[in-house]
Order: sequence, then structure tokens, then C-alpha cells
Amino acid sequence: MDSEDSASQQSVSKFKPTTMQREAQKLLRSSQRHTLLVGGSRSGKTTLLVHEIALRALDADNSRHAILRLHGNAARASIGLDTLPKVFELWFPTEPLRRHRAEGYFSLRNDSEIWIGGLDDKERVEKILGKEYATIFLNECSQIPYASVLIALTRLAQVVKNLKQAAFYDLNPTGKGHWTNVLFGEHRDPISRLPLGDPENYARMFLNPADNAANLAEDYLKGLARLPERQRKRFYEGVYIDELDGALFSYEMIARARVTEQELPKSLRVVVAVDPSGAAGRDDERADEIGIIVAGRGDDGHAYVLADRSLRDAPAAWGRAVVAAYHEHDAGMIVAEENFGGEMVRFVIRAAEAGLKVELISASRGKVLRAEPVSALYEQGLVHHVGRFAVLEDQLCAFTTGGYRGEGSPDHADALVFAITELMLKDRAAIFEYYRLAAEHRRQAEAGAAAQAPAQSEPGKAPALAAVAWLRVPDGVSAVHGLSGTLYVASAAGIIAAKPEDAPPLLNAGFARLEERDG
Repeated sequence: MDSEDSASQQSVSKFKPTTMQREAQKLLRSSQRHTLLVGGSRSGKTTLLVHEIALRALDADNSRHAILRLHGNAARASIGLDTLPKVFELWFPTEPLRRHRAEGYFSLRNDSEIWIGGLDDKERVEKILGKEYATIFLNECSQIPYASVLIALTRLAQVVKNLKQAAFYDLNPTGKGHWTNVLFGEHRDPISRLPLGDPENYARMFLNPADNAANLAEDYLKGLARLPERQRKRFYEGVYIDELDGALFSYEMIARARVTEQELPKSLRVVVAVDPSGAAGRDDERADEIGIIVAGRGDDGHAYVLADRSLRDAPAAWGRAVVAAYHEHDAGMIVAEENFGGEMVRFVIRAAEAGLKVELISASRGKVLRAEPVSALYEQGLVHHVGRFAVLEDQLCAFTTGGYRGEGSPDHADALVFAITELMLKDRAAIFEYYRLAAEHRRQAEAGAAAQAPAQSEPGKAPALAAVAWLRVPDGVSAVHGLSGTLYVASAAGIIAAKPEDAPPLLNAGFARLEERDG
């Protein structure tokens, strides 16, 4: 149509993309059905994709286009109230953009529609996914589970004359195991892991801040370049990060359970957890930060990470920060590690305000042992981050079964582990140890009591020791340390899988072999 064609031509003449952005535009207009733009922060990916959707909507009467994020509030704030209006204001100033707030879409003069929403909205997502679209743009894919992507793509079905159906995606890259890298980089199905039957339909391009330097402040680029290694790779270099062997947490696991403040339950029991350090002041770069995490347990039985107030400062300053977080979130107690300075921690906090409830805990177990049951909660979707906490999440994802693999100390993560342990594991530890033992002992578990049958030995030789001793714990016992140094936490059924050398002393202490009570 003449008016829309002229608007399109006007946009192209006004839009002055960089060299790499022009290459991206060419890719977006190519024949493949799925196109991913991936790269660092402020590289222009989202604006480029919204601009392309605007062109498609203007050039095709009565067409529908959807821009979706995981959370609807975030989509409406970042796209509906910011990027989309700016794109029309800058490049389509003569084209009216009418917002239908209640329905969740924008209409154009040619009766095309651009819908904005989140895959977490219950009523709105039904309204959005009840229609068919010529374009679906999945924004910030690092947060979107692949199962939600598949559901959204079932609506990429509107037939519009002279307009090919297209799925667009963007994200700041996360771990190499993320579904976007499997799909667009390895050309394998993220679920079956089998090679794609149509790899030519999946194309991606990397766009990074340096490619958009003409539109960014020099200080901003310098700030990205100075980020710690893992953040630098994601937000400056824009590359996927190597997955750590035996990682206890993953970015996808965290993103899958991320929520907004509007989704918090009505009632929360809140704690402030502190992992102190020996920092003398803000400029003491040799010292770790003081980890300060605010978290709460809702009446739904889930935990919510509310704030990360970690900092490096003198005791008086971080004491005030802890007290401020306590009051801001109406906390009921402060949990702090006593290993560094003992009563000094309680003194620092009460010097800022006397009378607060401070419980000191002794972190006698290693960091990994403390983190493992917390990671099981994340895996079950029982811990939610209310917003994004970049440093905390990087530290969590650097925890592996073989130790912490991040830079420096996991001060933020340690404080989180203290908070979640206090809220979720202190009285219910028995439920979660099974997840740590499952992979190692699955075959023995399936065999059940049969695994305890004495191994056959040759005549004249002592019987071979079983690989594991399945023991039932006495009533009222949820956890015990073995002589081997292993901490055993009972499963929900009240069973532990003990090392053979730990079995005799545990039996003497009142534990029972499984067959002795169940046989």
C-alpha cells in the first residue's frame, strides 16, 4: 500500500544502522523461519528486532505480530512503554500507534496489530495465544524455558499475502547448554538432542556493544570491559559461557523460576543473612565483600530472594546496611556466620541498632556441602529470585560438586545459602538429601534391600564389603555425621545410604539395616 510503503521507505532512509546492524537486517529478511540475534549488552538487538516488526506490520495490512517475554510486566514496561513507542517516534513519526491497554496490543492505521505480553500471564496469555501471528518475537530468551517457546510457536500461523511467517529471538548469551545454543549453534533439538531435520531454517548472528560503539558512551563500554571474567564474556564479548562440570546451579534453572514483586505471596517470613569478611573499608580491595542477602519464605512454601545488599565497607557501614535491609523488608531475624570474628558480628549489628534478633551460625561444613541441598530446592522450582541479581547468580553458577570455580570468594552466594537454609532446610533437611544421592545410588535404590545381600566370596576369603549400606534412621533423627566425614541426611522415607566404614558405628548408635525392620 502506498502510505505504508512510503513509511517503510522513510524509515529505511532515517534509520542509520552500523555495518553489523545492516548485516543483521539482511539476515532478518532472509528466507529462514527462525532467526536469533545474540550478544552483549546495549548492542541494539532488541531495537533492531522491534524496528523490523514495525516494518512488517506497516507493510502488511491486517497482520498480527507478538512480542513476548517471560514476564508480562517486564514486556509491557520495556517494550510497550519504551522501545516500541521510541521506534515509531524516531522512524515512523507520521504513523499513529494506538495503544489498547486493557487488551494488551497496539493497532496501526492499516489495522495491523502488535501484541505485547508475557508467557507467565494466565488470563492475558490465553488471550494472546488464542490468536495467530505472522511474527513472534521472543525477547530475553535467557529467561524463557524451551517448553514455553514451543507453546508460543504453535501460534506462528497467520497467513498474510507477501509476508513470510517469522520467529525472532534475542538474548545475552548464558551457558553453552542453553536451548538457544543447542538449537541455533549445534542445530540439534533441545529435547531429543537429535540433529534438526531442517537446519537451514535456523540462523543466528552475534551483535556486541563494540559493534554499536557509535551509539554508546565511551565510559559505558569501558565499564563493560572491566567486568569480572564471566560477566565480561556475557555482556561485553557476547559469547556463550562454558558450562562447568558438576555445576550445582544453572542460569536457566534460576531464570525459569524468576518472578516479579507482583507475584509475591501475601505472607512472608523474612530473614537477612550475612556472610562477613575482614574488610577494613570500601577501598580494601584485598578483602572479600560482606554478603548481605534478604530472603523470605511464603505461605505457599516457596522461598523468595528479595534483595542483594552485599558491599565492601567498614564494619560500621555494613552493620547499618544490614539494619536498613532488616527494616525495609520487615524481617524477623538476622542470620550471620560466626566463623569470622565470632561475637564481633553480633556486636557490629547491634551497634547499629540494639535489640535486633541475631542468630549466629557456625559453617562447619564445606561450601559445597552447604550448597547442595539448596541447589535441590532450585531444581524443584522452590526458590525464586525477585528480579535479577547478576553477581549473586554468577557466583551460584560457579558452584560445582568439586568446589567453587568462580573468582574470589562466593560471598553473595554464601549469604544466600545461609538464608535459604534457615528458611527452608533447618527443619526439613530430610527431604532433600535424596537428590544428592540419587545419581550415585540409583541402581542400588532400585534393587532396594537386595543390595544389602552379602557379596559371594571365594572359599577362605572374607566376604566383600557392599558398595553402600542402606540404613533406616531412628525416630527423631534427620541427619548425622559419619566417621568418614560424610554428612548423611535422611530421605523423606527416613533412609540413608551410608559408606560401608560408617555402617558399624551407626548401627551401634541405633540405626537399623533396612531388612531388619522391613524384612
